[in-house]
Amino acid sequence: MPVPFEALLPFGIIAAMFTVTGTGLTTVRYFANDRKPGRFNVDIFDRAMMERDRRLTGSARGQSTEPVAPAAFATNSVWYADVPRHN
Repeated sequence: MPVPFEALLPFGIIAAMFTVTGTGLTTVRYFANDRKPGRFNVDIFDRAMMERDRRLTGSARGQSTEPVAPAAFATNSVWYADVPRHN
């Protein structure tokens, strides 16, 4: 049984919309991560290092090659605002 050609036009439109939204989401994630691939399987240590990098460089994906942290790094601790969690 052949497929009527009228069914191909809506199918093409739906497929194009999925492609456009998928490409748009990938592009937004790429630029939100400082033009680097997105991270996956991030554990507690990785989150701590991302927070440290954000405080050092201003970006969660940025890294610093300076051997000594800037003077402001000593006073902008995340612990001041952290709420302790009790299990």
